[in-house]
Amino acid sequence: MKTLIVNIRSWRIWPLFMKELRQITQDKKLIVSLVLPPTLQLIIFGLALNPEVTNLRLGVVDESRTAASREVVSAFVESRSFRVGDYYSSPDELSRAMRAGKLDAGLIVPSDFAKRRDRRETASVQLLLDAVDSNTAGIAQGYAARIIAALNQRLASPSGQESVTLKMEGSSGRRGSIAARIALLYNPGLESTWFIVTGVLGILLVLNGSLIGSASMVKEKELGTVEQLLMTPAQASEIIAAKMGPLCLLLSLDIALALVVGYTVFGVPVRGSLLLLCSAGMLCIFAGIGIGTFVATFSRSQQQAQLMGFFVNPPLSMLSGATTPIEAMPGWMQPLTLLNPIRHFSTIARGIMLKGAGIDVLYPNLLALLCFAVALVWISAWRFRKQLG
Repeated sequence: MKTLIVNIRSWRIWPLFMKELRQITQDKKLIVSLVLPPTLQLIIFGLALNPEVTNLRLGVVDESRTAASREVVSAFVESRSFRVGDYYSSPDELSRAMRAGKLDAGLIVPSDFAKRRDRRETASVQLLLDAVDSNTAGIAQGYAARIIAALNQRLASPSGQESVTLKMEGSSGRRGSIAARIALLYNPGLESTWFIVTGVLGILLVLNGSLIGSASMVKEKELGTVEQLLMTPAQASEIIAAKMGPLCLLLSLDIALALVVGYTVFGVPVRGSLLLLCSAGMLCIFAGIGIGTFVATFSRSQQQAQLMGFFVNPPLSMLSGATTPIEAMPGWMQPLTLLNPIRHFSTIARGIMLKGAGIDVLYPNLLALLCFAVALVWISAWRFRKQLG
């Protein structure tokens, strides 16, 4: 064991590694920036990126003014998807309020609504939705359809109360009837934050790695110490690896913090191997630092590196499937996500944390992350030597 330690300390990369580690540990602002902002971002994204739609502002035009019309309005309010913003005397006033952005939806109950119900005819109501946000409008349309269906079911009951018919398996029923059983696997509570948090974790690791990696390399160029490093016997690949190692160790704290925050704040479980998850996280960090180092080879100042990061980091986030399903993207765009390390880490994180999957299932994504990390380090070293040679 002692011989192994002596051999490791004799490597040329070891003094460079220790130099970078000392510089990082002395920079307290850097340590705080790598720990505090990612934790806050994970909490904010987990709470803000919620696909559920609630408390939509509903404007009501009740031309019937009967108990039946009030029952319809109450059904919308009781669902908690809508809340009454205000009542209006005419559809024109409702339209002006929606055009001004004061309402998200409008409900118009015609004057003959109660009479048609009493005659057992189809009574219609009109629902207007502000479809500027098409996703919210589509979800609200589905909510409204379910609210009306539930109201119809309750009204169809002779007693006026909600009734449910149960069909036991094996019991005789009408010929050709179908009974469906729905099982919600891996996320029985349908917690949307579980999907968001496991995806945002990969975004934070790659983006923070790229920002810190590029800033660290450009800082060396601005101070003029890069030329001094190149005069040492160390090769460019060793210099790059020595700069990446300490940053990777520090960013690995984000993995632990993210797991703690995900479990304590959002209740996200870890059903698989924690070691496998941390290993994938380290590869993801290396890939992010490699991206930042590669960007730094095209920059002469930290401002240039930050501006170039705007052309790299947002596409990586949007084309990752971390916050939105990849299946929702256009067909020609979906294969491009395979070139994104965040996509592979999101698949690994969700497989391990939510499904309890092992390396026998996730090895293609692990190999992809390993290839990204190795390739980016090699390309950065090649660009680094070519630029300063």
